[in-house]
Amino acid sequence: MTRILLTGANGQVGEELQQTLAPLGEVISVDRTSWDMADPDAIRPIVQNSQPSLIVNAAAYTAVDKAESELDLAHLINGKAAQALAEEAEKLGAGLIHISTDYVFDGKNSSPYLEIDPTNPLGAYGQSKLMGEEAVRDACQKHMIIRTAWVYGVYGKGNFVKTMLRVGGQRDELRVVTDQIGAPTWAKDLALAIAQLAPQLNADTAGTYHYTNSGVCSWYDFAIAIFEEAKALGFPLQVQRVVPITTEEYPTPARRPAFSVLSLKKISSLLGEHPPYWRQSLRKMLVELQGVSN
Repeated sequence: MTRILLTGANGQVGEELQQTLAPLGEVISVDRTSWDMADPDAIRPIVQNSQPSLIVNAAAYTAVDKAESELDLAHLINGKAAQALAEEAEKLGAGLIHISTDYVFDGKNSSPYLEIDPTNPLGAYGQSKLMGEEAVRDACQKHMIIRTAWVYGVYGKGNFVKTMLRVGGQRDELRVVTDQIGAPTWAKDLALAIAQLAPQLNADTAGTYHYTNSGVCSWYDFAIAIFEEAKALGFPLQVQRVVPITTEEYPTPARRPAFSVLSLKKISSLLGEHPPYWRQSLRKMLVELQGVSN
């Protein structure tokens, strides 16, 4: 029977992966209660004891703005821990699926980023994730690095959809950035794709892939869609106006890529289909969230 070690099992993607990976074999879930991610080497005995044939690394430091002042911690979790997992996977001859991010790019492209495009992270978070990517490539032959973007889901706290629903339930007017372009990604779609890719991981398919939902929008467009869909479903909202603003009008400690659309050609050919359109997935997530909340 396939043994799968899943790290970051209590995160918004990890929670979904627990469900989607289950049909593939025995899933050994690791979260913060069993592994202090600030001690990357603490994962080594866990890997050795569980003897997995596949490791799925959904553990990450994701506080983009905080990373600017917690550089060492971000590097430990996103860089060194990924390296430890990759080295242990290689020793066992196991596969490793590692989740990365659009933040490895600087956002200066005008067409979707290909997997082979040059990386140039703008901030500490992106630098730490790039460190992790490079460590995985160097240490583990049988790997898939899956870059994703703008992830949201039913689980976890700090995603854009949940934030908009919370703030939109309290205020009449919101200001949302309109000059950052990307593709929202439902955590469940990403988890389903990973479960579909896992059995295909071998020497021929090893490498870097991009996965987001299909289509593009700005954060402003995304907010408008969230409120339209949520109103149709009867979510309690107070918001009347969403005002488009520029990135300059909403300064944050970390710089963000202005254009982070990722090309889906490579992953679509491996999956045999295009990822679902972002707005359809948003609607499905809101229906699920409503079910969980009730």
